Amino acid sequence: MIDADENEFRRPLGLNLLAGLYLFFFLVSSSTFGNPFPFFGHIYEGTPAKTLVVIDSLICLYLFLGIMKRQLLTWYLLLGYNLFEILNTVVNLSFVPRSELERVLGGRIAQETLVVNNIAAALAILLLSQFIYRHKHYFTNRQKYLF
Repeated sequence: MIDADENEFRRPLGLNLLAGLYLFFFLVSSSTFGNPFPFFGHIYEGTPAKTLVVIDSLICLYLFLGIMKRQLLTWYLLLGYNLFEILNTVVNLSFVPRSELERVLGGRIAQETLVVNNIAAALAILLLSQFIYRHKHYFTNRQKYLF
């Protein structure tokens, strides 16, 4: 049997799933270290790409830890990061030529597939942001710092 007091401190399932998703984002971002990195209309390679991957990975790690600690500041950062990712996707889709992508990847890319996949990813992030926006009440820790 579960006491009411224990139930008050349980982390909601939606918050656990959100934390798992941002942990996954951290792992995916970290695994791209050394690969070209598209950022606001340019494809970076070498040291700049590695630097961008490290920064993105650290942001995802911070977001994961902030979700786990239910930090209110993280709620704002999640919405900002998701908006940034959507903008980056749209700008990259608009300004990175397909020939540049094909050069970096070393193969042919269907333009329709590229557009559909990027728009689907942006819509998924938009839906995720809607979930985050509606569940601000999950973020009850008003401390400014994680540690």
